[in-house]
Amino acid sequence: MKRTTMFSLALAALLATTAPISFAQEADPKTRLQTAEKMFAERCKKAGEFIHRTAENVEGVFLMKIRGSSNHGDQYRMDDPYGHDSTGESYMKSFFMEPMLLANQHKGPDVIESIRRDYLGYSYVEAIDPADGKRYRYTGSMKVVGRKNPNTPNHQVELARNPNFDLNNYAFTLDRVPAPGPAPRYGVTYEDISTREERDYWIAGSSLKVIDLKTNEVMAERIGYMMDRGQGSKSGGRSPWLLAADNACPSFSPNEGRQPGFSYQVGQTRKFVKKILKPIQERK
Repeated sequence: MKRTTMFSLALAALLATTAPISFAQEADPKTRLQTAEKMFAERCKKAGEFIHRTAENVEGVFLMKIRGSSNHGDQYRMDDPYGHDSTGESYMKSFFMEPMLLANQHKGPDVIESIRRDYLGYSYVEAIDPADGKRYRYTGSMKVVGRKNPNTPNHQVELARNPNFDLNNYAFTLDRVPAPGPAPRYGVTYEDISTREERDYWIAGSSLKVIDLKTNEVMAERIGYMMDRGQGSKSGGRSPWLLAADNACPSFSPNEGRQPGFSYQVGQTRKFVKKILKPIQERK
């Protein structure tokens, strides 16, 4: 093979590999942002919460996927940045939320009732452990995890006021046992629905579904998109996907941007799921 032919083939292969990315990256910043905003506006036309059916008195849910490590700035990691939530065991804990009552019990009955309505969670969740492929049931409760130092000035004041002041430290912990019987009827799953072209312009797409596993019916789905207006800039320590949450549809912020959108992402899965699968009100 001639040297010129080999060079031409190598050059063609290099261009084929880099062209899809370089077009977006090398565009004039103003033109690039305009293209991104136009693309984002089109995606938002199909975004929203689509609830087809709900269920009452649901005791537990099957988490079909557990969220892994957070992604704040990897442009092409298709791990659903829009659906960013807590991860691992913390993600499972977010479906319980009863500890909110204990943590705020000093605030009075009116506040407690408000918290109870907003944060009442499920009695258990189930998930498959990828390490052994087996399904487990997780329940949660407040447990003593340590002891306060009674000799600190603040605790001495509390003990002087109340000799029965509780010096225990508590934390909400999960207990795991092999899942008994069949899996819960209702499952929760998510996926990244971004395309390579969308990610070229720092747009992330998300699908969150609640599924009736008995009938394979999708009871509800939330389709969401967000876009980083800085187009991936990390100057000044920017985290592109975190800041993209300020430019999302459906929007995360309920207070018109007075707080950053990403501050409302943690717990978002539970909030949506509770609209469809109403937790049982009376516990056994």
